[in-house]
Amino acid sequence: MQILSKNIFLLDEPTEIPHKNFVFPIPETISFEQLSTCPKLPPNHWQQSCVHSECTLHQLSPYIGKLKSSISHDLIQTYSKRGDLVVDPFSGSGTVPLEAALLGRRVFAADISPYARILNRAKLSAPQSLEEALNSAEIILSKAENQPDPDLNKVPGWVQKFFHPLTLKEAIKFALEARKKGNEFLMACFLGILHHERPGFLSFPASHLVPYLRDRKYPPQEYPELYVYRELRPRLIAKIKRAYKRKIDAHSNMEWTFRQSKIEKLSFPVTFDCLITSPPYMNTLDYGRDNRLRLWFIDPNSNREIDNPVTKEKEAFQRAIACMAQKINFRLKKGGYCILVVGERLSGSRLSSLSENICQIMEKKAPRLLLYSIIKDYIPDIRRSRRNCKATKAEHILVFQRH
Repeated sequence: MQILSKNIFLLDEPTEIPHKNFVFPIPETISFEQLSTCPKLPPNHWQQSCVHSECTLHQLSPYIGKLKSSISHDLIQTYSKRGDLVVDPFSGSGTVPLEAALLGRRVFAADISPYARILNRAKLSAPQSLEEALNSAEIILSKAENQPDPDLNKVPGWVQKFFHPLTLKEAIKFALEARKKGNEFLMACFLGILHHERPGFLSFPASHLVPYLRDRKYPPQEYPELYVYRELRPRLIAKIKRAYKRKIDAHSNMEWTFRQSKIEKLSFPVTFDCLITSPPYMNTLDYGRDNRLRLWFIDPNSNREIDNPVTKEKEAFQRAIACMAQKINFRLKKGGYCILVVGERLSGSRLSSLSENICQIMEKKAPRLLLYSIIKDYIPDIRRSRRNCKATKAEHILVFQRH
C-alpha cells in the first residue's frame, strides 16, 4: 500500500477489497431506455460563457474538448461535499481537479497525456501570489538566456514554419528550463502563448486551439507585421499576469495527487467519495494531433504515438471503460456517485450508442453502481472537434450511484 498524502492511499494492483461480508440493498432499477427517452435538462447557465467569471487558472492553456468550469462546479457541488475525495482518471485540462480543489475537496487526478500532466500540476500547484510567480519566471528566463543557441537545422521543418528564427530560439531555450519538474506553472503559461494570430502570442498567424498556419488568410506580403520577431519575455510576463487576474486561493492548502498513467495501470485510492470524469471522445477528437506543437516543446525527443488508441479504437475504448468500472466497483464509497461526461454524436432524439455502450459495460463490470439519471447538454460549435465539427454535438452526463 502506498501513502500519497493524509487520508489518500493506493492499493497495489491488482488487490481487491474483500466484499463477502458486505450487504448492499438493491433498489428498484431504472433502465437506460427509460432514462434516455426523457433525460434531465441542464440549467440555463451551462450555455453561458464562464470566461469572465471563472478562476483564471482555468485559462492557462487551451485544450481540445475541455469541460466548462461551470459544469464541473455544479456536478462537484451536487454530488460531493466539502472534504470529500474526488477522483478524475481522465483529467485532461484539469478542470474538474481545479474546481474540486476550489470547492474544498481533496483531489486524485490522472491522465495519460504529458500535456495534461503539465496543466493539472500547473493549476493545482500555482505560486501563491503574482509576485512569487513573476520572480520564478525571471529566474527561469535568466537561465534560459544563458543557454547556448539551439541548432535550428535539427528542429523539424513543420515546427520551424510557425516561428521567426529568433523567437524559436528563445522558445526552445525557455522550454528546456521550464520542462524541469516543479516548473509546471511556467511551462503551462508558455504553452498557452505558443500559437495564435494575436500579437501577444509567439507564432506567426495560427489557430489558437489546433496548430495550423493561417498564411492564406494573412499572406506575409500583405501582413508583414505579423511575421516579425516576437520576444518571449514580455509576452510570458503578460500571460502570467492574466493568470492571476481572478486567481482564487481556496485551493492553496488542499490535498491533491496527480498520476500520468494509462487507466489500465492506474492505482486508484483505496476508497473515495466521488468520481467525476470525461472519458476520451472516441473517433471525434484527436488529442495528440491537435496538441502536436505543444507536445513537441514538452518533449521534442519523444517517440510516443501522438494519439491514444482509446480515442481511435472501439475495443481499446471499451477496455479502458471496463477497467475503470472494475476499479470503481469496490473503491467508491457506498452512496457515492460516479459521473461520466460522455461526448456524443446526435442520433435523432435518442442518445447515441456510446452512452448506451458505456452503461452496458458499467452494468457488467460495476454491478454495485446503478444508473441514477442522465443529463443532456448540447455543445456549441466552438467546443467541437476541428475536423469533425458535425460529429460531437452533445454531452450526456451519466450519473451512477453506489448501492
